[in-house]
Amino acid sequence: MPVDWSALWKKEDWWALWLGFVILALVATKTLVWIPKISVWSNDLGTAIGASNIPYFILLGFSLLLMTSIAILAVGEGLRKYLTGFPIVFILAFLSQLVADQADIKGIGLAYALWALIFGLLVRNIFGIPKFLETAAKGGLFIKVGLVLLGAEILFDVILKAGSLGLFEVTIGLAIVWYFCYYVARKLGLTKSLSATMANATSVCGVSAAIAAGGATGADKKEIGYVISLVLLFAAPMMVLMPVIGRLAGMSDAVFGAWVGGSIDNTASVVASGALYSEQAMTIASVVKMSQNVLIGITAFLLALYWVFKVERSHTSEKPKPIEIWYRFPKFILGFLIASILFTFVLVPAMGTETVTGMLTITKGFRGWFFALTFVSIGLSTKFSELIKIGKGKPLIAFIAATVLDLVTSLITAYVFFGGVFFPPPI
Repeated sequence: MPVDWSALWKKEDWWALWLGFVILALVATKTLVWIPKISVWSNDLGTAIGASNIPYFILLGFSLLLMTSIAILAVGEGLRKYLTGFPIVFILAFLSQLVADQADIKGIGLAYALWALIFGLLVRNIFGIPKFLETAAKGGLFIKVGLVLLGAEILFDVILKAGSLGLFEVTIGLAIVWYFCYYVARKLGLTKSLSATMANATSVCGVSAAIAAGGATGADKKEIGYVISLVLLFAAPMMVLMPVIGRLAGMSDAVFGAWVGGSIDNTASVVASGALYSEQAMTIASVVKMSQNVLIGITAFLLALYWVFKVERSHTSEKPKPIEIWYRFPKFILGFLIASILFTFVLVPAMGTETVTGMLTITKGFRGWFFALTFVSIGLSTKFSELIKIGKGKPLIAFIAATVLDLVTSLITAYVFFGGVFFPPPI
């Protein structure tokens, strides 16, 4: 099978790498040495942004639009609608950070992630959104770029430690939840392809895992779409409710991050929920979720093998090749790791900790903007009426049962691996 090199410029995953690396390169070479920042304010909005900084915020928004538009154009999506809708997404992201930095609000810990989500939800569920705005809500692209930038902020030894513990955590949960969901779905009379797609989504990693499993099993597009809808619609309430539960239970940042990373089936929602809890929780949640994402290609390949040799029993079907694991591997994880390795082993020894720390304030600023754009996009993509309508029947029962089990197993394994009893917390 010839290698499809066009994926390097036609796939969203790769563009997340390129955009993240461009920002990191501009900062590392000191081409980019400053980013406008919203200050904490009480009663005077002028102290938050300053009249002299307004042009710079406009320039920042234009720069983000230009960078992401290149990716949108390259992957062949609706550029004109994106250009029309992005300014609104950016304005909502700006407002979320502005509100979050109000002194009283900041004092009680209501972070920008929550406000970005609320603004997006209000717009979607009260006013509705036109097609051009829906097109601009590119939460998948935004979160992947943000995660590549996040890699620069996390020392590689932390990634190795948290990632290895996270891989053990999610592997245990994967085996239990996958077989439970598949068993329940089959007992309820669902097709094998729908059962496998749902099992992969609930146990591995939501949308990407559902698409990968659907492709491996030859599932109907409606089956894949149904599972994706359930994943996205369940992720929204879990994202908000889990931090509340975590605080009531007095969970540590590490335990909560591991719990969220192992249970919510959407990467963007995982990061948002972790951010609502704490910065450390967000870091752990991100690393654990990416450990889970690593398994997408492996599970899809194994499913394809099983379907060809056991379910279809057809010797004429094209046999899956090991290279499929690489094709399905989320490439932004690679960018996350490369960024961490570069800053940990190259830039810190060469430039010193103090200089690199200054650089990270800039990359962290960009990462915050991409996360804010992500959380706004999640809100814009979540319609409560659909949450009520979708899933009236047996598939919904199987999905809920698997999700509950996933929450329980992820909580237990989070305490085992990140609770500090058997292993020291990575952060």
